[in-house]
Amino acid sequence: MLYKLADGRVLAYEEYGDRQGKPLFFFHGTPGSRMFHPPEDMTRGMGVRLICVDRPGYGGSTFQAGRSFLDWPNDVSALADALTIRTFAVAGHSGGGPYALACAWGLPDRISAAAVLSGAGPVDAPGTAEGLTPLHSLAFKIGRYSPWFLTHALTWFFFRKAAADPALAIDTDARDRSQADEEVLKIPGVRENCIESDIEAYRQGLRGFSWDVRLLTRPWAFALEEIRIPVHLWHGTDDHFTTTGMARYMAAKIPKCKSYIYENEGHMLLIPRWKEILAAILGM
Repeated sequence: MLYKLADGRVLAYEEYGDRQGKPLFFFHGTPGSRMFHPPEDMTRGMGVRLICVDRPGYGGSTFQAGRSFLDWPNDVSALADALTIRTFAVAGHSGGGPYALACAWGLPDRISAAAVLSGAGPVDAPGTAEGLTPLHSLAFKIGRYSPWFLTHALTWFFFRKAAADPALAIDTDARDRSQADEEVLKIPGVRENCIESDIEAYRQGLRGFSWDVRLLTRPWAFALEEIRIPVHLWHGTDDHFTTTGMARYMAAKIPKCKSYIYENEGHMLLIPRWKEILAAILGM
């Protein structure tokens, strides 16, 4: 589904679960798309209306030159208005985590709670980047220190094969994944959904992904200490794509944050813990 914003850009989104249920906006990882979603039968069974949105440059959403984290709350607010949703919760997985926090910061009167699921944290905080995979560590350095044209060029060079064949990329990433994530990918439908999501993510090329890397690796445009709504944060100690150090740093900075750090779980813990997540952030 498509929604045209006031400035002429288009946001692409999909809805899952119970269309009459409690609204939850879900923000995909980096890369990712609106096609990625946790188990729909559980979402529907919990009475949740899950709205997954492509960020600018991914899938069907128009690329937005020069955007910052704080442009995203405006887009989400406009889409919520179009869907006649006044108040809602937000959740972000991996690279979508900072966008959930940006909405928590920017829309405190509309958001009831936010969830950060295996979320990326500020890489400029001491020790938060320790333990990343070599490729992710390189991506953070590229985004942080390179001008935009070079970031885009280097992102294309290192990720063009993944964009061309997301299924092969998932298999190649097995060397960096935890055993916990390997088990999650064996759950029927999960691997296929990840592939479907990444195929859609790269439909416009790599600009959306490149700009995401740039934003994630530079100082964020808002202060964690200024977030006033409840935030719930889930992370696994065996996550090699974002780090436990990031999670602990964010939990310590956000005033109303409740963190759940699980031993021997990985980057995809949102799949087996989806019911727990929904219950916590929606008060079920």
